[in-house]
Amino acid sequence: MKPSILVTRAIFPEVIERLAQYFDVDDNQQDAVLDAAALKARLAGKAGVLANAADRIDADLVSVLPGLRAVCNMAVGYNNLDVPALTAAGIVATNTPDVLTETTADFGWALLMATARRVTEAEHYLRAGKWQRWSYDMLVGVDLYGSTLGILGMGRIGQALARRAAGFGMTVLYHNRSQLPEATERSLNARYVSKAELLEQSDHLLLVLPYGPESHHAIGATELSQMKSTATLVNLARGGIVDDAALAKALREKRIFAAGLDVFEGEPRVHPDLLTVPNVVLTPHIASASEKTRKAMAMLAADNLIAALDAGPQAGQPPSVINLEVMSRRR
Repeated sequence: MKPSILVTRAIFPEVIERLAQYFDVDDNQQDAVLDAAALKARLAGKAGVLANAADRIDADLVSVLPGLRAVCNMAVGYNNLDVPALTAAGIVATNTPDVLTETTADFGWALLMATARRVTEAEHYLRAGKWQRWSYDMLVGVDLYGSTLGILGMGRIGQALARRAAGFGMTVLYHNRSQLPEATERSLNARYVSKAELLEQSDHLLLVLPYGPESHHAIGATELSQMKSTATLVNLARGGIVDDAALAKALREKRIFAAGLDVFEGEPRVHPDLLTVPNVVLTPHIASASEKTRKAMAMLAADNLIAALDAGPQAGQPPSVINLEVMSRRR
């Protein structure tokens, strides 16, 4: 008898077909959003779950699912998972790193350029019929070329963004939990600075750090006050890293020039104040949204699940385990 698994949201049909080779698949191809009660009910009796970043799998849920053996997130971030609780229960947790790095960096660059050059404002201006004549100061933005790019969080995506900065002749500064090896810094033409220096010196600040208790509201009113009034801020990482209310206030008061946001605290809800300021570009968490990349993410999550549940030729250690200690206990 095949183990039973749950796929919490709609996914590419070929992924369902692949999983169905090894599992009895309870899919959600109608894409109904599962609240906590529905998720609990659908997970009863399941050995594994292919989850996404909106699915909260916490200690309370884990405690009533004694048969659950694997939680495979279709995302790089996993702040939706209570990893200590999963580890204590002997449940493998996985994510999908690497496969979305370049696509996310591409989008980060698009968002940065749209923010700096006021693309959203300009389109709204044109569509509203306000463009009647040319003027020297109409919708003037700020330059990227030759400016200083600050990167907060210098993992895979941060480094991919730094590589793109070379083509724009930018000075790259970064702050991270730990400094990169000197050879890596040289290859990226990037210099490590304190967080305070990063805020003070950056013309454009990109956020690509993981979310957790230590990074909650890493950019709030105090940090925004340290930035240049001509600076832009782009958040590609996770909602909650930025205090959205404080950011909206800073934008309205023009204490920074503009912001670009792909993630939001409490998403899909967006703080209402952000919807009333013109100098912000808002996108609905689509940084990894190319078909090729989303398929690669889904297939990696499926590979993780197949391996974690010892099914098929890929049985064994999943490609991207978060809590390796669980795997060592199983050996």
